[in-house]
Amino acid sequence: MHNSVRLLGLDPGLQHTGWGLVESAGSRLRHLGDGVISTDADQPLAERLSVIYRGLVALIAQWQPDEAAVEHTYVNKNPGAALKLGQARGVVLLAPALAGLRVAEYQAMEVKRAVVGTGHAEKPQVEAMVRRLLPGATIRRADAADALAVAICHAHHRGTKLAYAKGYAPA
Repeated sequence: MHNSVRLLGLDPGLQHTGWGLVESAGSRLRHLGDGVISTDADQPLAERLSVIYRGLVALIAQWQPDEAAVEHTYVNKNPGAALKLGQARGVVLLAPALAGLRVAEYQAMEVKRAVVGTGHAEKPQVEAMVRRLLPGATIRRADAADALAVAICHAHHRGTKLAYAKGYAPA
């Protein structure tokens, strides 16, 4: 696409970190790829974080995204699980930042609102809209659908910010 940008959406998780890549040109979106980086629960935490980091570095090298967006994760009731998820999220924020990418962050409700139209949408609704907005996307895991939703949200927010920066709002 002419004047397009590649946007990498990331849904952090220690077990499965979802990723989704879209190309955005104006209001048009095109699916480029999606998947998950999975870790082995039997491995030590440091090794699992390393797997996520190396996976993200490889993805960034392969796809050459222009920007990244990461979903905020909600605190788990289990403090130990919340801490581990926070460490995984730190790696997910760090990898694209170290690659020189601008990294945006969005709350889950913002992502749902941007994709479905309501911040209280259920996961199946989000995945259905992602499939509708990105025809041809073969999404195999919910984590990848969530990551694509983050990328779509970023594309919408980015477009609005660019329009305002130029002195007008999108029609």
